[in-house]
Amino acid sequence: MKAQKIKVSAVSYLNTLPFVYGINNSELIDEIHFSLDIPSDCAKKLLTGEVDLGLVPIAIIPQLEEYHIISDYCIGAEGKVDSVALFSDVPLDEIESIYLDYQSKTSVNLVQVLANKYWKISPKWIKATEGFENEIKGKTAGVIIGDRTFKLSATFKYKYDLAEEWFKFTGLPFVFACWISNKELPKPFIQKFNNALKQGVNSIDNVILNNKGGNISEDVLKQYLTKNISYFLDDNKQKAIKTFFEYQESKEEINIEP
Repeated sequence: MKAQKIKVSAVSYLNTLPFVYGINNSELIDEIHFSLDIPSDCAKKLLTGEVDLGLVPIAIIPQLEEYHIISDYCIGAEGKVDSVALFSDVPLDEIESIYLDYQSKTSVNLVQVLANKYWKISPKWIKATEGFENEIKGKTAGVIIGDRTFKLSATFKYKYDLAEEWFKFTGLPFVFACWISNKELPKPFIQKFNNALKQGVNSIDNVILNNKGGNISEDVLKQYLTKNISYFLDDNKQKAIKTFFEYQESKEEINIEP
């Protein structure tokens, strides 16, 4: 009987291009059902069992009944990430309310930890919907993640890079997403999966050539994939995940307006 394919969801952002390239150019592609989604949909699919494995925001880990971090690779940053930021027309101490991007729970939790523990501000939190970027003005700021951020740096007076702010606060890198399964997966599959990811991360030049004609220049994309994003899930990043959850659990109760 033919083996059942493993269902996999990955983030549909530029930072995932090396992973997607590695998977698509490996024998693994014939063994999986592969979909590309925004981070919140990756998370939803893993939580509901629609997929077996996902590159998901780490903030959903406490919601999973069973979870396994199955890969040596992640979406992380060891300083400025450039694509996860708080945008504002005014400095931090003048912000009165903050829109929270609907595309990723990790970034939402991160900005709340920073506000509570590091910046020492208590803004009104607003759950964002599509098009919320147009509501960022005056003393209303907004967290925006992903590829949209590359065009916004010149739009607002202030940009607070959340990974950079986390590093200033803790001296640690930050991990936005990991490859997590909701059940045990066969060891031979995990090994092949890691090999595919490694091949992609080691083929950045080919990844960039493959993305010619995209929304950002080759130089900007290379800077982003080789300098801003840090892909290897090392001990320091494991420590960062643990530290993030500790701060998240100890932060004050936060109300988010619909």
